[in-house]
Amino acid sequence: MNEPEPALFEPLEPGELKARLDAGEKLTLIDVREPFEWELARIEGAKLMPLSQGNAWIPRIDPQGGPYAVICHHGVRSAQVCAYLARMGVKGCLNVSGGIDAWSRDVDPSVPRY
Repeated sequence: MNEPEPALFEPLEPGELKARLDAGEKLTLIDVREPFEWELARIEGAKLMPLSQGNAWIPRIDPQGGPYAVICHHGVRSAQVCAYLARMGVKGCLNVSGGIDAWSRDVDPSVPRY
């Protein structure tokens, strides 16, 4: 019988992200959306690192520097980035489930939905 493959990264619900940020946890929030999306809605303290420019910034990620919470619009691009980073040996990748849309809906309704 084959053992299931371990998950490459962990999901992180928006409410849990908020709690961890409020508690002062040292967590790097990476937003992989595009600049036009960033202008529409963002989380204070996030770093804009567009997936389209990943070839420039992904190699500079410290493999031991996590945890990294990665967010996009709905959680698909961020999951791709987390999986890639994990395969590159980066520890502590957390995919924000539902992305900024879920953040806006469940945590901070002042962040516009689009």
